[in-house]
Amino acid sequence: MVKVIQMMINENIVTKSDIEKLVRMRPPKKITFANLIAENFLKQDVLEKFLIQKIRQGEVAIEQLDHMDGFEIGHLLEKLAEELNIKYINLEGYEIDMKLFLKFPFAQLMKHSAIPIDENDLNVTIAFADPFDLEAQEALQRLIPKKPIIVAFAQPKLIAQNLHRLETSESIKNIISEIRKDLTQKGNDFDNEEDSAIIKLIDIIIKASIYAGASDIHVEALEKSCTVRIRVDGLLRELYSFDKDIFAPLDSRMKLLSNLDIAEKRKPQDGRFTKLVNAREYDFRVSTLPTLMGESIVLRILDKSKVMIKLEDGGMNKVSFEKFSEAIKVPYGIVLVTGPTGSGKTTTLYGAINAIRDVKDKIITVEDPVEYQLNGIQQVQVNNNANLTFSTALRSILRQDPDKIMIGEIRDQETLRIAIQAALTGHLVLSTLHTNDAISAVTRILDMGIESYLVSGALIAIQAQRLVRKLCPHCKTAIELPEHLLKDIREYIPENPTFYKGAGCKECNHSGYGGREMISEVLVITEKLSRMIASNASKEEMTKQAIEDGFMTMFEDGIRKALDGKTTVEEVYRVARL
Repeated sequence: MVKVIQMMINENIVTKSDIEKLVRMRPPKKITFANLIAENFLKQDVLEKFLIQKIRQGEVAIEQLDHMDGFEIGHLLEKLAEELNIKYINLEGYEIDMKLFLKFPFAQLMKHSAIPIDENDLNVTIAFADPFDLEAQEALQRLIPKKPIIVAFAQPKLIAQNLHRLETSESIKNIISEIRKDLTQKGNDFDNEEDSAIIKLIDIIIKASIYAGASDIHVEALEKSCTVRIRVDGLLRELYSFDKDIFAPLDSRMKLLSNLDIAEKRKPQDGRFTKLVNAREYDFRVSTLPTLMGESIVLRILDKSKVMIKLEDGGMNKVSFEKFSEAIKVPYGIVLVTGPTGSGKTTTLYGAINAIRDVKDKIITVEDPVEYQLNGIQQVQVNNNANLTFSTALRSILRQDPDKIMIGEIRDQETLRIAIQAALTGHLVLSTLHTNDAISAVTRILDMGIESYLVSGALIAIQAQRLVRKLCPHCKTAIELPEHLLKDIREYIPENPTFYKGAGCKECNHSGYGGREMISEVLVITEKLSRMIASNASKEEMTKQAIEDGFMTMFEDGIRKALDGKTTVEEVYRVARL
């Protein structure tokens, strides 16, 4: 970066005084292309033209662009490709043809930073990190002398990421060969031997996923291959890519592990299994879904040790924690936790149960499924085949003389009505509801047909929550937000605020993030709000009253956490709405 800036100064594209002005600003600004452009010291098109010229002259390497801030590298590489009259391949989410990939020695592809992209009867397209590297092109051409190479190029960082991912696939090539051998010898009749090749492959996938901190594993059949993706910190990323013929044995073995019907490929199925990984017990909730290319298999990873998380360690801000803690100590009423799937609602409910459980109280839960088993708690598993639904289970629970009840999810009016009646007859009820924010839960309950006077008497508090990715502490750096973003959040921030971003390092797999943090809002139903609910007040009126009562929105909580350096404003916007 320093070298490139010096070259720009030498050619009068920027001046030393421009750089000095950046440094002298209060607070001082980092010398980046983004800041030079923001302060009108540099034009975007001038920067792109300069960089393309220097790349063509060999004075700037394409690899250097991965470490420079302030411009869209994909757009720049597309313009470079136009000038060079070669194809630019965006490898973000690109499906690699594994049959073609395996025709090339992996060591050669690594050495020359190249990935084969496409093959037809006449030629083979290969994406290079450096389209000017004639030696690399000649080396790969010698490997396929009968077909000429069409040179394309891609972002070096994405080529490196894909090669790293495929390197693991390369390392398990022997296992793949064993699977193919088993397929040839036994067809689709898979035995139950614990040392079979497909079991080894599943073990590798599970261990790698847990090591990466994944919450879900997605095994998907594609047109030319099958892919294994994992959800880490709320976002999916590709872990492995195999040839298409590996999917069938992988699919069948996972179904066998989960006690599912391996012959049934036309209907969705659900199952689960337990496995010891690194001396820790994990539950895997398995779901299969028929798709156009085959099936999609999703494994939800449930770490039993995480259920013992304390409520205070869940990531709530101090005010929300105090409000929620007071709410769950009330002897009777209903407390709701709302948010979309994967927002940590179940973890919060288990944390609440852990916080209030007492040998003097009988606590019963009804869940679908029971994700974690708790000592001293009576847990009921919903079973639709046996007509054991949330509502039928709740009716029976009330005859069991409980003190506190947890309902995994309120899905229909019947369950909601029984829950509210239980809350009004001396039971504390904890449950979840799918709404976007806390106040919307009130209107949702009313829309489901519950009388407003019952709702006003039963509700104690509602917590809405989301999970945002936490900044990596190893590469967190201070930044200045663009004016258009500052303008939208001005009312929530002090003068001269400092925000942060993750630069990316090996500790966070170059993502800039590591782990997740909760942002939340807790609506306590005060006397005034209770009267407003009973009189069918509008959402706007209730919101105004809640703010007067000290209500802090989830978005505001997120902005405060961004100011504290725990997350980024972009993450807050990704999961919450202003």
